[in-house]
Amino acid sequence: MVDVLDDTIRACAGYGRPDLADDLRVRRSALAASAVRVVVVGGTNQGKSQLINALVNAPVCAIGDDLTTTATAQVAHAATPSAAIVTAGVRALDPAGDRTPVPIDRVSAMANEQARTTDVTVRCEIGLPRELLAAGLVLVDTPSLADSADPAVNATARQADAVLLASDATRALSQQELDLLRVIVSRCPTAAVVLTKIDMAPRWRAVAQQDRDKLAAAGLSAPVIPVSADLRLAAAGAGDRQLGEESGFGRLIQWLRTDVQANAATIVRRSVTATAATAVDELLRPMVAEYTKAQATPTGGAVARWHAAGRRLEELQRESARWQTMLSDEVADLISDVEYDLRERTRRILREVDDYFEVADPAKDWDEFTEWLQDNLSAVAEDNFGWQLDRFEHIAQQLAARVDGIVPGAFPTAFPAEFDDALKLPGIENFGVAQKMFVGMRGGYSGLLMFGLATTLAGMPLINAISLGAGAAFGAKSVFEERGVRLKRRQAAAKTAAQRHVDDFFLRYSKASKDAARAIHRVLRDHFSDLARRRQAEITESAKAIKRTVDTEAAEQARHATELRARLAELGSLRERVRLLAQQTAQQSLQPRGLTA
Repeated sequence: MVDVLDDTIRACAGYGRPDLADDLRVRRSALAASAVRVVVVGGTNQGKSQLINALVNAPVCAIGDDLTTTATAQVAHAATPSAAIVTAGVRALDPAGDRTPVPIDRVSAMANEQARTTDVTVRCEIGLPRELLAAGLVLVDTPSLADSADPAVNATARQADAVLLASDATRALSQQELDLLRVIVSRCPTAAVVLTKIDMAPRWRAVAQQDRDKLAAAGLSAPVIPVSADLRLAAAGAGDRQLGEESGFGRLIQWLRTDVQANAATIVRRSVTATAATAVDELLRPMVAEYTKAQATPTGGAVARWHAAGRRLEELQRESARWQTMLSDEVADLISDVEYDLRERTRRILREVDDYFEVADPAKDWDEFTEWLQDNLSAVAEDNFGWQLDRFEHIAQQLAARVDGIVPGAFPTAFPAEFDDALKLPGIENFGVAQKMFVGMRGGYSGLLMFGLATTLAGMPLINAISLGAGAAFGAKSVFEERGVRLKRRQAAAKTAAQRHVDDFFLRYSKASKDAARAIHRVLRDHFSDLARRRQAEITESAKAIKRTVDTEAAEQARHATELRARLAELGSLRERVRLLAQQTAQQSLQPRGLTA
């Protein structure tokens, strides 16, 4: 047992649990001692201190409605009454510490007060010449334990050989008390439930039966012993044997003598092996969880980031194809819209040219017309090109939003080459005086001849006043009609020249506009392609770095799992040794018990 205990202590110290190692060292020292520690536990105002007072028939533990035990009190056998306050111990039951002798009737109250007002671990040791204690029985009064989660529960249970759970008879065991007893029994198998204050509870027998039923349902093997400490002390003071029997302490003392003292060595060994098994289990539990985690396929941390980087890279590649398609479609639509806009603007100019030359004479207004036409074509070019730049700016903003990038700093904004071809005046016939005279004479001759012949029928000569007047009128009319015909020809020629000029402007500027659109298209494509390449390179490099981290972590995880496997094998072997030791201890025959559960 000592070898197993020493190996367990070394394992606890080596695996970072010095608290377990300290408890086991105290247990080891108890193996060489003949004393059996019976620790009294329970909640507040359950009668723990008065229970010990009644067992030793002396008011050694402070009691009162306004008093709560805050310092552990240890009552052992001594030839003469003695008491001391022990401070600076690592544990409440640790034999180490500084001892200060104090009066026995004040020791418990002084220790409780000192424990409440200082941070130092305080307990008191009391020695009494009592037959019950003479065989090595040590009674320990402990501070109240709220529930099984209290850290003091484990420390107390690990250093106890037997445990008395005090619970008053006014009500049945609570779930917290059952949980507390379950934790204690796992570390100290020898335990009993003491039903206190039966003198204050008329229904204590029914409560005792309820407690037995609850213990059986919870699978806890512990006798229920009803007692009254007040009746016990009163009977001792009055020497009333019958009252002493009614107190129930006869049955409790019998259990302590027959079930505890008579089997002291076996009980100590059972407690030691249970404590060692619990300590090894506490070492194994987190190590098994850590090993399970180490064996699991890594799904978090660097691996998750690596997978995320791969998904981002794939998405970036898909997005790159999408935005390039979008850019091509948008530019194609833009070129079509720009060409249509240019055509519509030039057609409006041509309509205005037609309206203008319906009344204007190119011979007189050509210079003014050419200036107007050039200004309008320049305005068309500027408006069309400005609209094209605005559309490209909008497209760039859309692309920047899709690829999470920035818009290029500048586009090729050079205005297409100005269309400065001069609009030449079309060839116009000169309608001078000689031409007018010729046209007038031709028309006048026709009129003179026509009316002269007509008047001869009336007996008048061929040339007379009427024929001369008619010739003059016909000559003037011919000159006027010829002037109108020549104006229409000049206007038609001007319209034709203007249309050819606008068509030439449209062809040349349309080509220049498309060239500019393609240039801007290339700028946008190259800009965002470069952004995408840089982003892909960053993500690829990040993924490589994360993969290296994953590989490193996997190697470290495998190494750690190997170490954990070796530690688990070592602790498993130690746990098996403890189990065999516990099995051997359990097989040792105990003397017949005086009480049953």
